[in-house]
Amino acid sequence: MSEKLPNHPEVIVFPPLIPAATILLATGLQYALPLQMIAAMDRTWRVAIGGLLMIGVLLPVIGSRSLMRHGTNISPLAPTTVLVTEGVFGWTRNPFYTGGTLAMLGLAFLFRIDWLLVLTIPSALLLHFGVVKPEEDYLGAKFGDTYRHYKAAVPRYLWPL
Repeated sequence: MSEKLPNHPEVIVFPPLIPAATILLATGLQYALPLQMIAAMDRTWRVAIGGLLMIGVLLPVIGSRSLMRHGTNISPLAPTTVLVTEGVFGWTRNPFYTGGTLAMLGLAFLFRIDWLLVLTIPSALLLHFGVVKPEEDYLGAKFGDTYRHYKAAVPRYLWPL
C-alpha cells in the first residue's frame, strides 16, 4: 500500500506570522525592558546598516513575482505545482525567509529595537525547523531527483550553511 503525499508542506504555522510575532514581541520587550546596544551606535552607521539590510524586503517581492509568473502557489499552505529554480531561486532556495530575516535585522537597526536582534535567532530557528525543513521534505517527495539536484546546487539561504 503506497502512502499518499501531503497536498502541501506541513509547516507549523503560516510563515509570515513568525517574523510578525517576532517584531511585535521585540517591540514590546524593548518598551518594557529596554536595551541600549543599538542606541549607543553612531546614528549614521545605524541608519546605513539598517537601510542596507532592508534590501532584504526585495527578495520576497522578487520571489513572489517569479512564482506567480510560473503559475505556482506562493503560500506553503497550498500545493506547489511547479519547482521554480531560476531568478532569485537560483541564488537561494528560500528568498522569502532569507529576505524577511534580513529585513527584521534592518528594522532593528533603523528603529533601535535591540530585542529584535536577540529574537531574530530563535525566530530564524523556528522558521528553519518548523517551515523550511517541512517544505524541503515536501518538495523532495513531490519532485524527487529534480529537487535533490536543485538542493545540491543552490544554497538554502544566501550563504551556504
